[in-house]
Formats: sequence, C-alpha cells, structure tokens
Amino acid sequence: NFANIQRTTRRKLPFGVCQVGKAFRNEITPGNFTFRTREFEQMECEFFCKPGTDLEWFAYWKDTCKNWLLSLGIKEENLRLRDHEAAELAFYSRATTDIEYAFPFTDWGELWGIADRTDYDLGRHQEASGKSLEYFDPETNEHYIPYVIEPSLGCDRVALAFLCEAYDEEHLVDAKGKEDVRTVLRLHPFLAPFKCAVLPLSKKLSGKAMEIRNELAKDFMVDFDDAGSIGKRYRRQDEIGTPLCITVDFQTVGDDKTEADNCVTVRDRDTMEQIRLPIAELKDYIAKKIAF
Repeated sequence: NFANIQRTTRRKLPFGVCQVGKAFRNEITPGNFTFRTREFEQMECEFFCKPGTDLEWFAYWKDTCKNWLLSLGIKEENLRLRDHEAAELAFYSRATTDIEYAFPFTDWGELWGIADRTDYDLGRHQEASGKSLEYFDPETNEHYIPYVIEPSLGCDRVALAFLCEAYDEEHLVDAKGKEDVRTVLRLHPFLAPFKCAVLPLSKKLSGKAMEIRNELAKDFMVDFDDAGSIGKRYRRQDEIGTPLCITVDFQTVGDDKTEADNCVTVRDRDTMEQIRLPIAELKDYIAKKIAF
C-alpha cells in the first residue's frame, strides 16, 4: 500500500504506516498464559525513509520503543536491547534488535522486534508486480526505492509484561500488630482499566455517590462499589489496579445538624494516603493523576 498511501496523502519521506491485527503461528509448545500462543494480536509499523538515513532511524526507533515502555512503568533493569549477531540476521535485514523483558517465569522474552529491512519489501513487490514503487524526492530530485524500518510489537505479550511488572504483594502490620498482605496491581494510571472508583461509605449515600460517578464517567472509566466494608472495597480496587478511590461520606451530604461540605475523600492506591477534595475539583485532579 506504500504507493497508494503516499499518493493519496501526499506524504513526504519519512513517514510510517501502522496496523494492528491477528497473527498466527504453528507454535509447538504454547504456554505461560499469553506469553506463547498460536493466535495473538500484533502491532506493526512500516516506517519508510531515504536510503542512507536508515541506521539513524533504526536507532531512533530503538530509543523510542524502549522509552515508551519505561514511561508506562517498566523498570530499566527489567529491559534489555539485544542486537542480532550477523549469523542470526535475516537475509533481508541490515540490522535487527529485540527489546526483551525479564519475565518471572522464564529468562528473557522478546517484546518488540525492530528491523532495518532496507529496500527488500518494496523491491520484491516492484519486481513481482512490474510496477514502479520508486519515490521521487522533491528536495534532491532523485528517484529511489525507500528503505523500511519495521518495529513489531506483540500486544498480548506486552500486556503480560505490564501485569508482571505491576503485581505486588505488600506486607503490612495493622494497628493491632497483626501482619497482613495487601495485593496491589501497580499499573501506570494510563493503563488501569478503571481510573477511579466511587465508594459510598454507607448504602444510604449511594444516591449521591452515583451522581458523582455518573458525572465523572463522562470523562473517565469509573467503577462503583457499595458492597462490603470500605476496607474490603479498597482492597478490591487495589487488586485490579484502580489508581484512585473516591469515598462519599456523611460530611459530603451533611444532615440536619451539619452543613454539607461537598467534599470527598480521595485515596491513592500506591501510598494509601488520603486527602479531602471538593467535588468540583475532582475532574481536574484525576486528569492530572492519570496524565501520560
């Protein structure tokens, strides 16, 4: 599709074309949950560039892909870049690097493959079709077949890496000196399925809590839970990685003797610290917390 996309969008090099779709592999030994399967989701980018600039762009994509993983919570010590030796390079590849993750159930497993495929892809298409796939460079008045840098990422495997990185069992001691284990999924807030959960302290407060939940749901993925003690509800949200819990209590709505303060308690998943915040400031606060 290079020629069609370049012609219809009038793009100049360099530019990329990305796609997401199913991939299938005749895997002999599938296992370790989604680590090794016969069917998986694949994300690929075909990045077209001028010959002679390919190694520069190859280095750019290596850094960009690694930094993306780091920015979403993967620790530096759990990542490595493995350059393919000359003997293991594919015949069409000028350079290939795998970004690997230290999975807890194996040694190092590939997350991302980045390959400098030179002009092999477009060259073979041109050869087989008999149609020119050369690009005219208006800056240099040259015709040439673009080189391709291909970053290829397995969605299922990188999702598994984020889960492995985030899973934590925190050992605590309660007020009575009893040891306890808190299971926490310390996902980057951007990756968390729910950005926050609204929890009424009592079912009598469910109406007000649902109002807040419905308003926040216009901008975020929000959970609502009014079953069980507040402590157990906090733990349930910790286990699924919800970054913030918003508790609606009797101070929020007030009563005959006490005026409503229109504030809620916001609890942080990782630190368990709690702050009192006006309802009107919730959206801005959540947006800053989950920014990526």
